[in-house]
Amino acid sequence: MTELDIPSHASLEIKAVWQSLAEAHRQLAELKGLCESLPNSAILLDTLSIQEAKDSSEIENIITTHDELYAYDQSSSASPAAKEVQNYIAALRVGFQDVVDSGLIRMSTILRVQEEVEQNNAGFRKVPGTVLRNQATGATVYEPPQDAVLIEKLMRDLVEFIHADDDLDPLLRMAIAHHQFESIHPFYDGNGRTGRILNLLMLQREGLLDLPVLYLSRYITSTKSQYYQLLQSTRETRDWVDWCVYIVKGVAITARSEIRLVKKLRALMQATKHRLRDELPKIYSQELLNNLFRYPYTKIEFVENDLGVSRITAAKHLDTLAKSGFVEKKKIGRTNFYINRPLFELLTRITLDNK
Repeated sequence: MTELDIPSHASLEIKAVWQSLAEAHRQLAELKGLCESLPNSAILLDTLSIQEAKDSSEIENIITTHDELYAYDQSSSASPAAKEVQNYIAALRVGFQDVVDSGLIRMSTILRVQEEVEQNNAGFRKVPGTVLRNQATGATVYEPPQDAVLIEKLMRDLVEFIHADDDLDPLLRMAIAHHQFESIHPFYDGNGRTGRILNLLMLQREGLLDLPVLYLSRYITSTKSQYYQLLQSTRETRDWVDWCVYIVKGVAITARSEIRLVKKLRALMQATKHRLRDELPKIYSQELLNNLFRYPYTKIEFVENDLGVSRITAAKHLDTLAKSGFVEKKKIGRTNFYINRPLFELLTRITLDNK
C-alpha cells in the first residue's frame, strides 16, 4: 500500500449500493428525529456509550461485565478490562467534543482518540515489523505499510479524503475511510477501537446524527468473520461493492435497533416521570429524573452534583426512591449504588434485526 486505494464514484453506482444507502439514510433520519424528541438527548451519550464501548472492546477480546462498567470507579480495584472500556468511553467523548468545537476531524483528533484508548502517546508507528495474523493459525494475513514517512503521508491523505468536497455519499465515505484506516493500521495498538470511533465522528460531522450514538460494534461483533473476510478481500480484489454494502447495511440494521431502543427508553422515562410526580412529589424534579436515566447505576455523589444538593439530601432522595421501588440499592465494594433496573434491562438486552 503506497497510496490510498479510493474507488471511483462510478464503480459504486449500482443498484445494491443505492438500495442499501436509501434504507440507511431513512433509518438514520428517524433515529436523529427521535433523539431530538427526548427532553435531554445527551442522556443517550452517557448510557449508550457504555454499551458501545463494551461491544467494541469485545471485538478485541477485552471482556468485562455490566456491573463492572456501570459501577466503575477510578480505584485500582477495577479490572484491567473495565479500565480499557472506560478508556474507550473517554476517547469517544474527546473525539466528539473536538468535532463539536472545530467541525473537523483533524489528524490531532485521531491522535488524541488513540491516546485515550491506549493511554499512551506513542503516536504513529515508527518501527517496522507489524503484521496482522490469523489468530487461530498464526499465518500472516496482511502486512500494512511499514515506513513511518509513508504511514504519516497516508494518514494526511485520509484526513483530506474525509473532508473532500465532492458528491460522494457520506455513508460511502465512512465505509471507505474505515477500510483505509484499518489497512494503514497507523498505530501499534488500538487501531480497531480508534477506527470504530472514527466512524461515529464522521456521522456526527456530516450531520447525519447530532450525537455519536449509532453504535456499529454490536453489528460487527455479530458478523465478525464477514467483517474480517471483506476487509481482506477488498484489499486483494479492489472490488468495493460488497464492503460498502456490508457497512451501509450495518448502519441501517443498527439504526433500526436503536430506534426501537430510544422509543422504549422515552416511554420508560415518561412512565417513571408520572410515577415520581404522583408518588413522590416532594422530591420530584426533572433533574432527578434525568439523573436516574443518565446513570443506570447512580450514587449519592452523582445526585449531589446533578441536583446541586447536600450529600445528606442526596442520600435521603435515593433511599426514598429505593423504598418506593424506583431503584434497587446494591452495595458494590464500599459504595452504595442505586440501580434503575428497568433501564439496565433495556440497555443490556438490545438485539439486532439482521435483515
